Amino acid sequence: MDRRIAFVAGRSDVAQQALGVLSRRYGNVTVEKADTIVALGGDGHMLRTLHDTQALNAPVYGMNCGTIGFLMNEYAEDGLQERLAAAETETINPLSMVATRADGSVENHLAINEVSLLRQGPQAAKLSIRLDGRMRMAELVCDGALVATPAGSTAYNYSAHGPILPIGADVLALTAMAAFRPRRWRGALLPKTVTVRFDVLEADKRPVMSDADGHSVRDVVTVEVRSAPDISHAILFDPGHGLQERLIQEQFT
Repeated sequence: MDRRIAFVAGRSDVAQQALGVLSRRYGNVTVEKADTIVALGGDGHMLRTLHDTQALNAPVYGMNCGTIGFLMNEYAEDGLQERLAAAETETINPLSMVATRADGSVENHLAINEVSLLRQGPQAAKLSIRLDGRMRMAELVCDGALVATPAGSTAYNYSAHGPILPIGADVLALTAMAAFRPRRWRGALLPKTVTVRFDVLEADKRPVMSDADGHSVRDVVTVEVRSAPDISHAILFDPGHGLQERLIQEQFT
C-alpha cells in the first residue's frame, strides 16, 4: 500500500519547484497525517524539518535540492514510493544545550549536529571545561569550542579538525577552534553519557555566544551540553547510502 507523504520544502526555487512536481504526482498530506515526511532542500532544511517534526512518529526522508546534502538522498521524481519502501532507517539522538546569559536568563535548545561556543568580539574566548562536575581544563583560550554528535561529526566539527565518529558510537567529540592555550589542543572523545559544562572566563571583556543547530544565544556565561537519549530522530536513506557509508566515504575522499 502506498505511503501517505508530506512534502516539506525549503525556500529555494529548486526546492519549491520540486514541491509542486512531486505533490501533483504523489499527493501531499499534512505532516500530522503522514506515514513519511519528505524534506526537499539541503542539510539545513533537513535539520529544521527534524526539529519541527520530532514529536511525530513519521520518519523523514530527505531529497537533495540544496548544496551539500550529506543528510539527503539523491533527488529523482520517479519511483519514490518504491524508494521509501526499500529505505533503511538511521536513528539518532540530539544534544541538549542549556545556555545561561550574563543577565541570568536561560535558554534550552536541541542540536542534531553540534553545540558550539564562539567568540563574539575580536578577542579570543577564555573557557573552562568541566565533565560531570569535575574540572578538566581550567583555561582554554580559543576562537571557540564545540560538542558534536556522530551524525554531526562531518560538519563544523570536521572543518575544525575534529574526528569523524561512526554512527552508533556512544561517544561525542569535544573540539576546539583555533586553540591558542593550550597550544593547538584539538579536543577529546567523550562518553555519550557525559555532561559537559563550559564556563566563560572574563565574559565582560571576552563575550561569547553559543549555538545549537542555528539557535544562537549571545552573551552566555555558562553552557551545559548533554545527550538527550529520550529524544530520537528517524532518518531514511536509500540502501547502501546510509550515514555509516557516507561517514566512511568522507574519510577516504
